[in-house]
Amino acid sequence: MRLHLTTLDWVTSILVIIGAINWGLVGLFEFDLIGGIFGVPVARVIFVLVGLSGLYMIYELTKLYRVQHAPAGERA
Repeated sequence: MRLHLTTLDWVTSILVIIGAINWGLVGLFEFDLIGGIFGVPVARVIFVLVGLSGLYMIYELTKLYRVQHAPAGERA
């Protein structure tokens, strides 16, 4: 099975990584890098996009799981 990443997959992956790094900084140093760079109003939009990206990744992973665990005759 060949894995093909769409533009949406790449964008959501990058946003989730940015969100994870930012949460790590918040947890370790109480420093919000995204808020510091963009300001609170823009940061809120970015945080919403990060959250939506996480939900999209959950959806994609469940699709991948179903394909991987389908009976051999049913795999696409």
